[in-house]
Amino acid sequence: MGVIKTKEEMKLAEEKNEAVEILTEEQLHEQDLQRIKDFRLMDDDFMNACFADNIPATELMLRIILGKADLLVNSVETQKTLKNLFGRSLRLDIKAIDRLKKVYNVEVQRDNSGADPKRARYHGSLLDANVVEPGEQFENINETYVIFITEKDYFEQGKPIYEADRYYRGKRNKLILLNDGLHIVYVNGAYKGKNDIGKLMHDFLCSEPDDMFFKELADRARYFKKDEGGVKKMCKMLEDMRNEEAIRNSKKIALRMIADGKLSIEMIAQYTELPVEEVRKLAGEKSA
Repeated sequence: MGVIKTKEEMKLAEEKNEAVEILTEEQLHEQDLQRIKDFRLMDDDFMNACFADNIPATELMLRIILGKADLLVNSVETQKTLKNLFGRSLRLDIKAIDRLKKVYNVEVQRDNSGADPKRARYHGSLLDANVVEPGEQFENINETYVIFITEKDYFEQGKPIYEADRYYRGKRNKLILLNDGLHIVYVNGAYKGKNDIGKLMHDFLCSEPDDMFFKELADRARYFKKDEGGVKKMCKMLEDMRNEEAIRNSKKIALRMIADGKLSIEMIAQYTELPVEEVRKLAGEKSA
């Protein structure tokens, strides 16, 4: 028996002739509280909440990963969307800028499939495209860091950190640093050393704030897990995520109905509870 959270999921289950169980609001709330209790910084939704506008935590993380004790962050954003007018846009977990105007993008990846080096390359290219002003000289482009924190050891070499830079071949094929300003860094979340990077990874995988090493991380995690105001914000975030998922499911159902061609736009809107204009838009995209 499946657990049903939304009307749209109910409709999908009915179409598949599946037995379902509908959760009450109280059950959903209890489920949310358990999810919040289990959240770790390695879970991107929780990390985004904990690092939003949190300069001290971001400075701590970047200083440890990059080994730069004097790094000072000017600004930090989470869930920042980078637009690409001619291709796929990106939503970044963390985007930070330091006082030297260097740009940092930090992503957490629980699954290695989301940490492909070509994805890191794409992140770097869109960061450049979104920070370079028209007419700016190329030598003045910001230095950029793309940092993937992976739950597993992506390269399986046992190192805590893997740094990737571009090189060119000089005389006798000697590799010489290109110095193009793009740095790709992989952090091994499975590393359990007793140094600062090991402690940082421990905190990223820890669900109990009182067991964390770094106060900058523990304080914000504790707020969202144990403070009444913080827990309310997390519950609202989870509710919003459910609503967004419900809309996505409604659109999937509408597209299937449009493709079937048996119902009018108005009837599809009625069944999916989508606005008529939204269904018309989906029909237009389907026929394009």
